[in-house]
Order: sequence, then C-alpha cells, then structure tokens
Amino acid sequence: MNNSLKIALIIVITILSGCSKKKESSPSYNKGDLTILTDESFQSVTEALADGYMINYPETKLKVETKKEDLGFLDLLNGKARIVVMSKELSPDEIKEYEKQVELKFLPAKFAADAVIFVVPNTSSKESVSMDEIEKGLQSEEKEFIFDGTNSSNLNFVAQKLHKQPKDLKFSVIPGSKNLIEELNKYPNKIGVIGLNTFSRPYDKASIELRNKVKILKVESKGQLYAPDYSGMREMKYPFTRILYFLANEGNFNIANGFIRFSCTQLGQMIVQKEGLQPYNIYKREVQMR
Repeated sequence: MNNSLKIALIIVITILSGCSKKKESSPSYNKGDLTILTDESFQSVTEALADGYMINYPETKLKVETKKEDLGFLDLLNGKARIVVMSKELSPDEIKEYEKQVELKFLPAKFAADAVIFVVPNTSSKESVSMDEIEKGLQSEEKEFIFDGTNSSNLNFVAQKLHKQPKDLKFSVIPGSKNLIEELNKYPNKIGVIGLNTFSRPYDKASIELRNKVKILKVESKGQLYAPDYSGMREMKYPFTRILYFLANEGNFNIANGFIRFSCTQLGQMIVQKEGLQPYNIYKREVQMR
C-alpha cells in the first residue's frame, strides 16, 4: 500500500470516527441521567412524574433532589442544575438574569395548581383564619405562624402574596414539613404553614397519617371562606393557590425538555391529579345530555 493510499485511509477512518462520536453525543429525550431540583413542598408530585417518565422511557434515570426554591434557581442560573421546579413569580430582574445567564427566553412550563395551607393540631377548635389575621400575625412578636424553613417556597409565596419580603416577616421555624406536622401539637396556639402536596395523595398511607394529625384551616377573604380543594384551586379562589412550573436551561430537546413535555401531556396531568393536585392543562369536564 503506497503512502497516498495510507493517508487517504486514515482520513476516512478519522471522519467516520468523528461522525460516530457526534451521533452518540446527540441530544436524546429517551435515555440518559437527569437530576431534578425541587423544594420539599413539591417533592411528592415531582417524584411521581419522574417515576412515570422512567416507566415510559426505561433507559432514563431521573433523580429528584430537594433544595430550597431560591437556591435551586441559583443553581440553574449557574449551570449546576438543568431543571428546577418553581412556584414563586419571578421579578423582572430575575427574569432578565435568567435570560442573560441561560440564553433562553423565559417560558415557564406550568403543570399543576398547588396551595400553601394553614394547619392546626386536630384537637384545635379553630376552623378558619382570615387574611387580616395572617398579615397581622406575621408582623407580631408572638410569631404565631410556624414555617418549614427559611428560603422555603411556602415562606416566599406567602410573603409575595402579602407584598412583603420574607425578611420583613416575623415567624417561627420547624425545619421540614413532616417534622412541623409531627411537632405542631406541642404549640397549640400556633398555626403551621406547609404545602398541600406534603400530604395531598388521597390514598397514600403516609399521607393519610399526616393528614389525620392536623386540621386544614379555610381562609377568609372579603367575607368568604375558601378551602384548598379542587374547586378552590381550579378557579383560583383559594387565596394561596400557586402554580407550579418547570424552568430548564436546556436549549435542545434533551431529557429535561422531554420530561417537561411528558409532565404537561394528558398522562403527566393524570399523575398530577392522582397526587391530589389540580392539573394545569386538563380539567374535569361535565357534559349534560338532553
């Protein structure tokens, strides 16, 4: 074999090898690993959706990692995470920073209606709490409300609803929603603040046990009482209804965007409903026959 033929053969092999590597590394939604960051408040629904995705795409491996909402968002901006679950409305400055760092248009993928709920021990005679009580209580030195942590999605959302900064509110903390529920009976005059998804699964044994320990308070607003049930969340009448959404920093159709699409399809939305939350993209339809 002369030198010219050897050189030509080497070039062809190099090109074919490069094409093969390029093909192997091309984006794929149905295989590969992905870590999803979520606040503890949305952990249950996020894990249920991740399990559903892995059943449909067995070559994927999704890991759900809990992280406070603000910290998860920062990890996304810094490229330490590919996808996060969010609930709070981002400020114009935060949206601008997201678009600058990620180099993508801010397009939140909304997938569920959840709620921040106010709970008391199941032995309490209290049935409801007013918006006025909530606002005054969070300014009181008595620290009448107990949250599951600082920088938590629940604290962020309540502060945003009251047009306050979390640092301007006065409250107590018992870290972790489940710990808060377990220990709330030690503080009979306090009100716990948690996410509905903490125990929203209707037939889950652990969820039932947690629900039985507390009483969910209705919220009074403008003379009306509202509950965090399907109707209250679907019509956004319950004052502390919040919309859960995904944010990703993936510009192609890789596993993160594949997971987002799955979560927003009918199958994903059925999983949301089984979690006891209100699906964002499908609603119960009633047809009257005449």
